[in-house]
Amino acid sequence: MATWKDMNKNAPKDTAKSNAKPTRDERLKAALKANLSRRKAQARARKSNASDGPETER
Repeated sequence: MATWKDMNKNAPKDTAKSNAKPTRDERLKAALKANLSRRKAQARARKSNASDGPETER
C-alpha cells in the first residue's frame, strides 16, 4: 500500500513555497521539542519543590 509520501515523492517541487513556510513535519518537530522542554522544566520545578520539604505555616 502506497503512502501519501510515496505518491508525492516524484511530484515536482515548488521551491518558492517550500522556502516560504515550514513543512508539516518541521512544524510538528518544533512543537514536540517545545513541549518536551516545557515538560522537563515542569518536572525539574516539581522535583526541586518536593526536595525542599513541606513549607506550611501554622
